[in-house]
Amino acid sequence: MRDRAWWLALCRAIDRKDTQAFVSYLTDDCEFRFANGPAAVGHAAIGAAVDGFWASIKASEHEVLHHWGDATSAVCEGSCLYTRHDGSTLRLPFVDVLHFRGDKARQYFIYMDITPLYAPR
Repeated sequence: MRDRAWWLALCRAIDRKDTQAFVSYLTDDCEFRFANGPAAVGHAAIGAAVDGFWASIKASEHEVLHHWGDATSAVCEGSCLYTRHDGSTLRLPFVDVLHFRGDKARQYFIYMDITPLYAPR
């Protein structure tokens, strides 16, 4: 079972924009989907997808509100404070659903509406 410390460590890797640390949580053939984007499969494709997203923002700061799961799956509910390149910020809710093979995620789905992040201000 993934505890709060596990989720916080994962979120810290994301907030550091540390691609290698992020993919270390995933199986080599992991299927990853962020919001309504297309699925990426495997470390290289997932790394390219998250690097592309991270280049579009200045920073992120995740807050873990609730988490639950068992040996084969886990869910996290939280919010993320995004900082855009112009310095403005926006907090958005998310839910992450992960399915595991052993100690690594074989599927990682992020449910979030990121439309407001890119909406004209």
